[in-house]
Amino acid sequence: MSKGILTKREREVFNLLVLNKSTKEIASDLNISEKTVRNHISNVIQKLGVKGRAQAVVELLKLGEIIL
Repeated sequence: MSKGILTKREREVFNLLVLNKSTKEIASDLNISEKTVRNHISNVIQKLGVKGRAQAVVELLKLGEIIL
């Protein structure tokens, strides 16, 4: 997979996720609903073919999609 697999919003969600923010905090920070946050996370998990948030974060870091 090449760089650029995430949408701008998905990247924003995961950048906050790696800062250990909760779904509720991410929703509040981005001014979107918690359900929308969960949808973005689910979409990324599906795109990457991984099993959960933690695995998605690891993959995205490896791919250079997000940075700590």
